[in-house]
Amino acid sequence: MERRAVIAIGGNALILDGQKGTIAEQYQNARETSRHIASLVKEGWSVVLTHGNGPQVGFILLRSELVGDTAPVPALSLEMCVADSQGGIGHILGQALLNELAARGEPDRVACILTHTVVAASDPAFGDPTKPIGPYYTEAEANRKRERQGWSIVEDAGRGYRRVVASPRPLRIVETAQIKSLVEGGFIVIAVGGGGIPVVEESPGSYRGVEAVIDKDRASALLAASLGVPLLVLSTGVEQVAVHFRRPDQRWLERITVSEAKQYLEEGEFPKGSMGPKVEAAVSFLERGGQEVLITTPAALERAIAGETGTRIVPDPVPLRV
Repeated sequence: MERRAVIAIGGNALILDGQKGTIAEQYQNARETSRHIASLVKEGWSVVLTHGNGPQVGFILLRSELVGDTAPVPALSLEMCVADSQGGIGHILGQALLNELAARGEPDRVACILTHTVVAASDPAFGDPTKPIGPYYTEAEANRKRERQGWSIVEDAGRGYRRVVASPRPLRIVETAQIKSLVEGGFIVIAVGGGGIPVVEESPGSYRGVEAVIDKDRASALLAASLGVPLLVLSTGVEQVAVHFRRPDQRWLERITVSEAKQYLEEGEFPKGSMGPKVEAAVSFLERGGQEVLITTPAALERAIAGETGTRIVPDPVPLRV
């Protein structure tokens, strides 16, 4: 396979379980992730790095809410929170990658692009919020947030309760051409942070921001397909995807086809608040012409690409003509 990939890491990859999410912690976690990516770059891989922002955008919103209406600080829209998180996380990841690459004799090869993602104003997601953002709450805390602030809050995969917001389907990455030019120029590009700043296109080339957070895996799949890269890597908290997860008959998956992935989705094996969006993004990428999707942890990245671990999702085999 040609050595070009879009690698998507979650916002939670910068804030590990049990951490408060301090900037020092996020820097340390970014350095660890960047070490693996830099090793791939040194081996000849061309990489576009995308990232989530769930915890971080939640922190930004919370800061805005804590100051209250009487403070001389403007409240931030969700669109602006996404933009702020792109800048902050892009700086953290960018600096970590710059330093790791420089240590390998590849200085100043990183570019971070503020990225906008077009969605439809009529997307039904605006009436059905599903995207978790911000920290985890206890059930009592979640109930208070619902009552006092009117938030939509759901239980998140057994880990606690989180606020959910609208997550419309991404239609187009505005800066695709700019990203492609940078990649062709030999740069490692950080883009589509938090799924991109959500905008609607009111007329050709004219955009307006909207209140939403776009799923970073879906946006990453769209970007990867638009760039024509063969490999999409979706990082998560486990080295491999499992069916019958946390049950006695749990089974790890090494390689499945698009049809098998769709079947597992229909059977409810991959919940919406967990592995579901990743598998859906994988199917979308492969149906747009991608060659392979790899799901694994950031720490297992090199071993997974070498075929030692991870879950691979591939197109259905082409029937042989008689």
